This record gives sequence, structure tokens and C-alpha cells, in this order.
Amino acid sequence: MAKVIVDSEYLKDVEKARRELRSLISNKNCAPIMLRLAWHDAGTYDVTTKTGGPNGSIRNEEEFLHGANNGLKIALDFCEQVKSKCPKITYADLYQLAGVVAVEVTGGPTITFVPGRKDSKISPKEGRLPDAKKGVPHLREVFYRMGLSDKDIVALSGGHTLGRAHPERSGFDGPWTAEPLKFDNSYFLELLKGETEGLLKLPTDVALLEDPEFRRYVELYAKDEDAFFKDYAESHKKLSELGFTPPGGVKAIVKDGTIIAQSAVGVAVAAAVVILSYFYEVKKRMK
Repeated sequence: MAKVIVDSEYLKDVEKARRELRSLISNKNCAPIMLRLAWHDAGTYDVTTKTGGPNGSIRNEEEFLHGANNGLKIALDFCEQVKSKCPKITYADLYQLAGVVAVEVTGGPTITFVPGRKDSKISPKEGRLPDAKKGVPHLREVFYRMGLSDKDIVALSGGHTLGRAHPERSGFDGPWTAEPLKFDNSYFLELLKGETEGLLKLPTDVALLEDPEFRRYVELYAKDEDAFFKDYAESHKKLSELGFTPPGGVKAIVKDGTIIAQSAVGVAVAAAVVILSYFYEVKKRMK
């Protein structure tokens, strides 16, 4: 994996990619599958072995042909359209940025995005992603392996407010909510409501009601969308950064929906300029 240099040129490509993704996702109504792509690239992480995670390996045929990734070649091809216009951005960054943009353009929370992920051609073995046919113990086993918490499990499950299941991909059919292209807390409202004709509840969805700790968050998010958005943004960021250490002290600041990335050196230089300007003004006034 080559070192990623997050310089001004790289950041220009990140911003261009963000704009391209906004346009593509809006025009194609493909937010759900782009979010799924980001999750599935990141969700293979193992905190013990430090393998898998958001490293772009899902583009490998070996991995995108895993059963849990059925249909994701569509999202990979969409991302290739953006990559061709923004060649500097890594696949790992591109896929995670696609997930961030998918949430934002459908009305969800703004998620801080930090660039600099390295690409990998090494794919983990099949079986690390959640199995929708299983219950509480399985959910904890999968998400704890990543280093995530019960709150993360429930908050991230709320992402099912977007999209629908396709029988040819998962064996299940139908949307989770009445407005599958709108990011809100209706997933949790529907969970507590019980069965609704035409809407889907997977075994892993129902599991969130069966466990007291999970259910506590379901009830909170159903009554308080702001709490859901806050926790979702935090959990999504954690998932998108599993095993990732920003290069050279790079950090990101979200301002009016725009990423302003800075390095530790850049911050120091900016601070020095401010201090020198201050002393210059003081000296002028003393004359």
C-alpha cells in the first residue's frame, strides 16, 4: 500500500469527487447502494488482527463476489465514473466519501470526513459482514470484532431508513420505510410500530427490540431524531475510520458542508502568521 500524500492537489480531488458524487447520487437515486458500498468496505475490519476495513479492497473481484456483496458491482462502477475525473483520490477514500455524501444528500446528518486512507489489494476471507438472518449474539460478535459498541450497532442499523432489500441479492424483498430515499428516524418508528404491510423487518432488525440495551437506543432514536442524527454521525465516522490513522497529522474540519483539511504543519504556519500580524499591528500603534 503506497503512502497517501494529502497535499493541496489531493484535497482538490477530494472536493471535486464530493461534487461529482453529489450530482451522480442525486441523478441516479443511488444513495442506498453507495452507502452500502461504504459500509461493506469498512465492515470487514478486525480490531485484533488489524486486517480488513476501509481500504478499497472491495473493488477486488474476489471480494465483491462475496455473497454479502451481491449487487455492489453497480456502486463500484458508479464510483469508477468519479475516479476517472478525480484520479488522485484513493479508492478507499472515494468509497467512504460516497457513503458520507449519500447520507447528506438524502437529508441526513453531516459526517466529518478525514482523507488519507491507503488502498489495499488484499481481501479478507468471506464471512466478516453481518448475516441478516441471524440475531443478537451474531450482531454483537460481528460489531465487537470491529471494535464498535451497542450504541454503534443500533445507530448504524438506522441507516436502513434508506433503500430496500432485493430478493436476487439478499433473498429478502422490500423497503424498511415508506420513503426509502429520505434519511430520517422512521426506521425506528417502524420497528416499534410492528408489522406494516409492504415494509420489511429482517431478523437483525427485530433483534434490536429483543435485547434491552439495543431497545433502549431504538426507543430513544424513535422519539428524538436529533439524538439519532448525532449518534449516527459519530458511529458512521468510527466505521469509516476503522484501522485508519490520518497521515502526517491531517485532520478535517466541516464548515458549511465543506471539508477543510489541515496538517499539523499547516496549523502551525497559520498560527505563526496570526501571531506575527498581531505584533506588527502592536508595533505600528506604538510608533
